[in-house]
Amino acid sequence: MNQATTMFIICLLIPLAVLLAASVLAARSSEDREKSTPFECGFDPKNTARIPFSMRFFLLAIIFIVFDIEIVLLMPVPTMLMTSYSSHIILTYTLFIIVLIVGLIHEWNEGSLDWSM
Repeated sequence: MNQATTMFIICLLIPLAVLLAASVLAARSSEDREKSTPFECGFDPKNTARIPFSMRFFLLAIIFIVFDIEIVLLMPVPTMLMTSYSSHIILTYTLFIIVLIVGLIHEWNEGSLDWSM
């Protein structure tokens, strides 16, 4: 048996084993009636699904996602500065930080960061 055939068999057996284990575990947990009842923050999900939600919570979630993306974009900057110290990287990093600070000031003035309500 050559190496390609062996690898093909292994690549078929591992996903099949995972699918089998998942089906066994799913069948076991679906029998429990308590686990199948929904629990969503203490309210009954069988009532109307179109209840109003807080717009402040939605804005807070959007701001959180935007700041997470900004953090991901800022993470490689120290490594880039260590590998090549060019003025182009420093200028781009400085402009990006200025845009973030202006956005933060705008959100602060708009009241999006006031959580006391």
